[in-house]
Amino acid sequence: MPDLFGRSWTREELARRVGRLEQVAGVRLVTLEDGGGRGVRVLEVRTGTGFGFDVLVDRAFDIGRCELRGVPLAWTSAVGVEGPWYYESEGLGFFRTFGGGLLTTCGIEHSLFMAEDTAAQYHYPPKPTETFGLHGRVSNRPARLVGYGERWKGDECVLWAEGETQVATVFGEQLVIRRRIEARVGESRLHVHDVVENVGHDRTPHMLLYHVNAGFPVVDEGSELLVAATGVVARGDHSTDGYRTLAAPAAGFVEQVFEHELGGEPDGSVPTGIVNHRLGLGVYQVFRKDQLPHHFVWRMLGEGTYVVGIEPCTNRTAGRLDARERGELIELDAGESRSYDLELGALDGTAAIAAFTDRVSAAAD
Repeated sequence: MPDLFGRSWTREELARRVGRLEQVAGVRLVTLEDGGGRGVRVLEVRTGTGFGFDVLVDRAFDIGRCELRGVPLAWTSAVGVEGPWYYESEGLGFFRTFGGGLLTTCGIEHSLFMAEDTAAQYHYPPKPTETFGLHGRVSNRPARLVGYGERWKGDECVLWAEGETQVATVFGEQLVIRRRIEARVGESRLHVHDVVENVGHDRTPHMLLYHVNAGFPVVDEGSELLVAATGVVARGDHSTDGYRTLAAPAAGFVEQVFEHELGGEPDGSVPTGIVNHRLGLGVYQVFRKDQLPHHFVWRMLGEGTYVVGIEPCTNRTAGRLDARERGELIELDAGESRSYDLELGALDGTAAIAAFTDRVSAAAD
């Protein structure tokens, strides 16, 4: 039964008190009408606990704004929500439309830094190689909205949305990501289930990274990173000393990336989070190590661009060509698919933070 307003409610008890569920929770489709986001469809989801988030239909079904009782949990960049039709695909063009939000999907044909790789598998002599920009194309593709709504199962109510996004070209990859997002009324969390399928006829490389972006006030001076890791390596000219404790915004800050050796729970789940102890507030993620065996932290503690990304991935930070050399680059045969699961949510109060901290500590042992 949903826990709302200090008690649990049956479906009948709620129905006697509201004419429509949307009085307390629900999913609403709207369209942005101004600025760079004009024309972008958005699903606004509210679970009734004060937890709400936006599904950006025209940005690969990614998750933008996310709040708990009006307090932002996710980072918003200077770009904001930008329509995918403004995308610059090459080099670092990803940053031109990287609006932040709670979840930006990177892939599905390529993620991580730029690369040039063979395209011989597509049998088109004028294109012997393919050039890939930062983090691939998928987050700048509009999804097809399959459906959304509410579904009661006894006295439990699930809010849901489904969409599918294609990354395809003639003489190249033909990949589809089918995404279902669910959130239960009375809870402050959501679940993402993705299936990536090769709908073409040629064996095709596949990479995926979930760019989960926590922002102020969860990210602030003294906030703490919680990660179920058995080891960490800095990817760059910076130290790992104290990297789990966050600092105030600094002028001229240069981004820092850390790569973890993952622990995990008995079922293979890996919990990670960022918490602000002063506020009693945090953001967390749980993913599966067998699906996403690598994890990074992106610390960008600069003025204005003040964000920490917690990022499970199919590959190491060294990227595509390194993965190919190691024999770790995933290649999907025609009709083959891979599934991924990601839980995202809020840690509300000192008790919730303490319980999650214990969970992370146990998973790191």
